[in-house]
Amino acid sequence: MSVTTYDPPTLARLRTRTVRTLLASVALGSTGHIAAVTVATVVAADLTETSAWSGLPGAVVVLGAAAGSTLLSRVMARRGRRVGLTTGYVTSVIGAVIAAIGVISRSFPLFLIGSMLIGFGNSANQLSRYAAADMYEPSRRASALGIVVWGATVGAVLGPNLVAPAGSLAVAAGLPALAGAYLVPILLVGPAAILTFVRLRPDPYELADTSDTDEGELTPGTTSLEWLFRRPHVPVAMVALIVGQVVMTLVMTMTPLHMSEHGHDLGAIGVVISAHVLGMYALSPVSGRLTDRFGSLPVIMSGLATIAASAVLAALAPPEGGVLLLLALFLLGFGWSLGYVAGSALLTTGLSLPERTRLQGLTDALIWSSAAVASLASGLVVATAGYTALGLLGAALVILPAWLVHHRRAAIRGAGG
Repeated sequence: MSVTTYDPPTLARLRTRTVRTLLASVALGSTGHIAAVTVATVVAADLTETSAWSGLPGAVVVLGAAAGSTLLSRVMARRGRRVGLTTGYVTSVIGAVIAAIGVISRSFPLFLIGSMLIGFGNSANQLSRYAAADMYEPSRRASALGIVVWGATVGAVLGPNLVAPAGSLAVAAGLPALAGAYLVPILLVGPAAILTFVRLRPDPYELADTSDTDEGELTPGTTSLEWLFRRPHVPVAMVALIVGQVVMTLVMTMTPLHMSEHGHDLGAIGVVISAHVLGMYALSPVSGRLTDRFGSLPVIMSGLATIAASAVLAALAPPEGGVLLLLALFLLGFGWSLGYVAGSALLTTGLSLPERTRLQGLTDALIWSSAAVASLASGLVVATAGYTALGLLGAALVILPAWLVHHRRAAIRGAGG
């Protein structure tokens, strides 16, 4: 596959249509995914008749996403973004069917297999942001990327709210109520797969902007990872993305439990988590515009500073301080958004399309793997040292990427990053 030359008006129209298609697919895909994971712990407890294994479905979902990021990126490097993203969405639908069968037949292993495939398919939602970024010159990549990331806002709002109606629909059909949540990805991620397969023509690779590389044919790259890591901006982008995800997961995972143990009801917890999700996704276009305006490095540093401040605020907020926790979790989400968009945009700089795709898949795999570790570690930290220590630990972890950004700033700018 090679980059195709179009006249400017046609190219602009095709790129706009492609971004809209990616946005719609992410909105559908994330809604189905979030509806499924919303009830995963409840299903696990119901099938095993104990809460001991309730965290396992979440872990396998994340591990599935890590595997999907790597494998789908390999597919994309050979067959294009369209085939890779469609494969991810189809896998998610298959996973939802298997998970539903597991619920109906009360088979926990089958349910876990389905959950892992759902996570595998969710990596298509995440990798879509790079498909949008590839099409634009460096000065506009972050804005395009941020628009696609915004699509997950739809899923975050609609996904949990579709669980109850889907459960009622399942009961009306003679199925267990919990199986209903897995009808949502079947009904929504399926159309995302069709939309991607039909509308991503030409493939985003054919619309790619390669003005910052000497790009010819889009063939799988043979450049070693060691050489890629020597590029000054690559470790900075990867570390910033991974640490931002780790700190966000550490604090966010334990906040509902912390609030519950100090007398906050489910309504208050829901408001705080909603504010967090709003900061993560709803403001991603703002993160994109800021990155295009000021550059990736200043926005990454701003994101890290915001994450650190929010973690300290969460740690120092009094137990009854629901408003302060709301502010802390909102800032945590917004800081993550700044780093996620700016770091992802930086990862597209100065690399050929196959090299970008390879690194993007590896980075997302590491992001999801680190999120799984952080989720498990957060409970251990709170159990041994408390929620305050967890927040302070999160703030301390920001030191490494901040130092790396500062240390490599001149080299990155000298290389055009």
